[in-house]
Amino acid sequence: MNILLLTNEYPPHIYGGAGVHVEHLSRELAALSDGEHAIEVLSFGDQRQDDAGMRVTGVPGAAGLSALGLPRARLADALYRNVVMAGSAGAADVIHCHTWYTHLAGCLLREILGAPLVLTTHSLEPHRPWKREQLGDSYGATCWLEKTAMANADGIIAVSKAMKTDVQSLYGVDPDRVRVIYNGIDADRFRKIEAPEVLRSHGIDPDVPFILFVGRITRQKGILHLVEALPRLDPGVQVVLCAGAPDTAAIGEEMKAAVVRARENTPNPVIWIDEMVPIPKLIALYSHAALFVCPSVYEPFGIINLEAMACRTPVVAAAVGGIREVVVHEETGLLVPFESVGPENADPRDPDRYARDLAAAVNRLMADPEKRNAMGQAARERVEAMFSWAGIARQTLDYYGELIEQGR
Repeated sequence: MNILLLTNEYPPHIYGGAGVHVEHLSRELAALSDGEHAIEVLSFGDQRQDDAGMRVTGVPGAAGLSALGLPRARLADALYRNVVMAGSAGAADVIHCHTWYTHLAGCLLREILGAPLVLTTHSLEPHRPWKREQLGDSYGATCWLEKTAMANADGIIAVSKAMKTDVQSLYGVDPDRVRVIYNGIDADRFRKIEAPEVLRSHGIDPDVPFILFVGRITRQKGILHLVEALPRLDPGVQVVLCAGAPDTAAIGEEMKAAVVRARENTPNPVIWIDEMVPIPKLIALYSHAALFVCPSVYEPFGIINLEAMACRTPVVAAAVGGIREVVVHEETGLLVPFESVGPENADPRDPDRYARDLAAAVNRLMADPEKRNAMGQAARERVEAMFSWAGIARQTLDYYGELIEQGR
């Protein structure tokens, strides 16, 4: 079959879980195909790749678009690229879209090519109201694009059971049109290593245990709640925050102020790495961390937890969305109760309590090295057993086949 993948993110332009997903899915689909299937990837950017079995083409933005000073420049750019995708895609037996950024192109190509449309739901726009800070009044359009695509899709892949429930409740989608296929992890690449020199290069003392956060500075990732919890941590632990790429200048300033307050109110070193850390160095940080903390207020799956678990690092995470299907409470880490304000998960109902609960879970495991070691071992075993990209690609390929056989 001819498989067409449409995505905003593709290497080297990756900033979130959807990009990681498409990178590994496309690679594994090509490996599984062994020349039998042709994979075409259209992405936002300037990529050019034409290997046996897979072709990648980046779609650049319109020249001169930024000079127009449009009030909705980001939306206009995405829609422009969608039109180019619709006009340039080759023959396809199945069309697979990732995130609202490519939904318009997917819907158009479904009608142009007569091929089934598949959506992978990495997140749902109405459950991310903080996106208004980035998109302004364009946020309403992105919600509409997602809703329209859900109504037109022949098949929907939910990255967790929690996401399947959300898709059904939010959009009224027939459960028979939704298939749960988890995200995965490259367990050969993400594995425990010894590299204390990487820690020293970032001012981290290899002889003092540290907790680690990795993620963008965004409401979704809950980083500000973790920073508020830092003064409640027991002494004797370092805090390492790999947090960059703020959604907006405003939340970037909030983060700076919160870190200043935390440093003033804790004896523990707070080391903030405000840049994207290359994967090899990130693996070193995961491997040496005593604990990984994921305070996300919304997380349909949470690949970041798999990365830590693959490096034998236990996880303390919010009990939201797909995280509850990745982290096994009391076995591979601890889940912190999370009660949101309304269904949008915009914020904890009681932010102070959430910060206290995060700190309590961290303190409990930091006081028990033996428990952490056992959890780290169990975490690695769970990753190897359940979350290989090869298995996920096989499930996805089988789903394509089912949809093609059913026809439209």
